[in-house]
Amino acid sequence: MMICKTSEQIELMRQSALLVSKTLTEIAKVLKPGITTLSIDEMIGEFIRDNHAVPSFLNYQGTYPFNSCISVNDVVVHGFPNKNELMEGDIVSIDIGVILNGWHGDHAYTFAIGDPGAEVMQLIKVTKEALYKGIEKAIAGNRIGDIGYAIQEHTEKKHGYGVVRELVGHGLGQSLHEDPQVPNYGKKGNGSKLKQGLVLAIEPMINLGRKEVYTESDGWTVRTKDGKPSVHFEHDVAIGKQKADILSDYSTIEKEEKRNPHLFVYSHPISQPLA
Repeated sequence: MMICKTSEQIELMRQSALLVSKTLTEIAKVLKPGITTLSIDEMIGEFIRDNHAVPSFLNYQGTYPFNSCISVNDVVVHGFPNKNELMEGDIVSIDIGVILNGWHGDHAYTFAIGDPGAEVMQLIKVTKEALYKGIEKAIAGNRIGDIGYAIQEHTEKKHGYGVVRELVGHGLGQSLHEDPQVPNYGKKGNGSKLKQGLVLAIEPMINLGRKEVYTESDGWTVRTKDGKPSVHFEHDVAIGKQKADILSDYSTIEKEEKRNPHLFVYSHPISQPLA
């Protein structure tokens, strides 16, 4: 069942989403070769608790053992933080959830540690663009398939990338995962109708190579089958009558990304929906 939120509830969810954005901004300041993903996860947990919130992911389903998901290179999502040091040329997706005042915020950002090469930077750019193309369709009266179609059209059909099928976006609220599921592929006009007040986590997971993935023996870590890199971006979005309301904020993350000499960015980051 899809649960639409009141304007007051959406404002509470905005606070949760913005705390995730602030957490990602703090991490953008310190990312560099030699840092371990486990130390990043510890910083994330500390920052969330210092801001009077709880990490959504910790002990999720009674089994996830970390504050965040940190996925490097060919790991699509749900990567376990560990003691391996990040290296020049790595790409790293950091996915964070918080519970603040009883409401969840949940979004992700992919960073490049140094220059991973033009091919991978293009994948990062196109995946981020696709997120906003999907968000453009997140308006009342449209359908779930319109969001997926927009993402698939830009990534798979236009650029030949692999769109992961097994993992999808989702509704968000007082539970981390609510109805509806939000695939990154689909047909125009198909799926559940979007209603004003519905809050979605829209999250393209796009592979440089084939779309196929597999899950490691830990039961969580998802990798590309061909070993090629994958990119993940995610925003929290409230469905509006004329335009989607993006509750999370990439602008502060992008600001620190540009300031950090260890992070590689393309020329024109996109922090607002495309015209």
